[in-house]
Amino acid sequence: MAVAISTCPGLYCGRMLVNGSVEGDCGVCPRGERTNLHKVCERCTESPELYDWLYLGFMAMLPLVLHWFFIEWYSGKKSSSALLQHITAMLECSVSAVVTLLVTEPVGLLSIRSCRVQMLSDWYTMLYNPSPDYINTLHCTQEAVYPLYTIVLIYYAFCLVLMMLLRPLLVKKIACGLGKSDRFKSIYAALYFFPILTVLQAVGGGLLYYAFPYIILVLSLVTLAVYMSASEIQRKCAEVLFSVFCHWLLHAYGIISISRLDKLEQDLPLLALVPGPALFYIATAKFTEPSRILSEGGNGH
Repeated sequence: MAVAISTCPGLYCGRMLVNGSVEGDCGVCPRGERTNLHKVCERCTESPELYDWLYLGFMAMLPLVLHWFFIEWYSGKKSSSALLQHITAMLECSVSAVVTLLVTEPVGLLSIRSCRVQMLSDWYTMLYNPSPDYINTLHCTQEAVYPLYTIVLIYYAFCLVLMMLLRPLLVKKIACGLGKSDRFKSIYAALYFFPILTVLQAVGGGLLYYAFPYIILVLSLVTLAVYMSASEIQRKCAEVLFSVFCHWLLHAYGIISISRLDKLEQDLPLLALVPGPALFYIATAKFTEPSRILSEGGNGH
């Protein structure tokens, strides 16, 4: 009965529960806790859902994909060191992911406990600080989606530190084919995109949480079409097979994220759609080849 009486204003303000009794004034819950239906701070003990892991995987892939893009962009065919830099970037991100999981509660285990995401406002609690008397604001800003908000920022910090420790020494030793000014450009690019990713997570984390499956599908379809058209798939299938397979993995990742595999018997058949865009392009590319269209147009005139 005491718990029911101890209500607090706002969505995220609560009281502490000590030895079975509610104590203290309404305020912010400690990190790793959030308010329950009775406005009492409750420790988060649940494991992340599949969708939560897929979101974390998406956010973890962003710096790796950007690393690979800029390494390829600035190395190109001028240097044989690109492959080793690709492997090093993957190693940096993999180690950062493992270390991030180890330092997150429960510390020392490759698992995390989390608060269940219930609605979009859970990501933006700073916008829901109540003013009971319309004069004074009761500040109850907290990480209601613990640890999905901060764990990404911690991961980016580890990625940046490892990159600064490993990559300059590696590039200096192996990138001899590049000029001194070009040698470190992929590292300079990372010094730009890591702050951008940090701001993106800090400001748009909640929006990305709900939109990332559709972002993956749209971007993978667009990049697949651009890559295949640029690679002349009709004549060089072997050279782009690996890239097509990677895009198929992204398609599957997006489909699984949307369906969440709640009903396996209904959701698994959707994976049969994964090769669809690539097969459609291969089947129709010969009809849209620019040289053929121009020649037919010339014959028509």
